[in-house]
Amino acid sequence: MAADIAVSKRCFLPVADERTRLLILGSLPGDASLAAGQYYAHPRNRFWELLGQAIGVELRALDYPRRLEALLARGVGLWDVIAEAERKGSLDAAIRNQTGNALAELAASLPALRAVAFNGGTAARIGRRQLKAVADRLQLIDLPSSSPAHTLALADKQRVWSSLGDALAAADRR
Repeated sequence: MAADIAVSKRCFLPVADERTRLLILGSLPGDASLAAGQYYAHPRNRFWELLGQAIGVELRALDYPRRLEALLARGVGLWDVIAEAERKGSLDAAIRNQTGNALAELAASLPALRAVAFNGGTAARIGRRQLKAVADRLQLIDLPSSSPAHTLALADKQRVWSSLGDALAAADRR
């Protein structure tokens, strides 16, 4: 059965530019996102809602290209810590034979970058290791996963995710 076989999956290109002050890193897009060709496309993933509340923009109401434009206009970028891996399904626990993205290189190329947030424990564990060389100049923020597989109550997720607005405000003061 094809669903039982781990297949190679690859992340999307980064969404970032010279205005990026906050970079949000996930682990690796899930199957729904890969099928749609969009970050956080699973309808039960709360990413767009959580981030929208943190930065004061109703992102879920926008079509995907306008969501990305809204993020970039507010200094927010997206990428993943894993470039490619084998995985059956969408759960991070099933990731095998991973290759990391060049996070330190991306961070070094973003002149306004002041903070990096990790969407979930896997992203934080891998990303903190990959960013060790540039971590002294960045605020690193661990977020509870926006995934429906992470069962923390939405209100608890919102409390932590709201710190992203503070991180952007702090980046503006630097």
